[in-house]
Amino acid sequence: EVQLVESGGGLVQAGGSLRLSCVASGFISDDHVIGWFRQAPGKGREGVSSISTSDGNTYYADSVKGRFTISSDNAKNTVYLQMNSLKPEDTAVYYCAAGLLFGTGNWRFALLSGSWGQGTQVTVSS
Repeated sequence: EVQLVESGGGLVQAGGSLRLSCVASGFISDDHVIGWFRQAPGKGREGVSSISTSDGNTYYADSVKGRFTISSDNAKNTVYLQMNSLKPEDTAVYYCAAGLLFGTGNWRFALLSGSWGQGTQVTVSS
């Protein structure tokens, strides 16, 4: 099982930036993807981004492409989500998740069926 701890959330004005961090521990294989979901008040969960532990392939939701960048530091077992040009609609609890992704599988499904952190609040004021 993988354990995940997020940090880096906070309050920022629209147009500002934040960087989220997710430290992973436990058994992480080359078949894992690690990434982020978010959930805004009254809305469902949305897959934001993920990165493959084997080849570094990255995946993004259309709503964040060009504004968010996911990266990893394997030596620190840490995944980062750099969020720029933040909008009020980015306000949500952001959860780090890790799951197994094989072949042509869907990264969102992989994360949903895997391990999750406790979440960190991101609030963007207008």
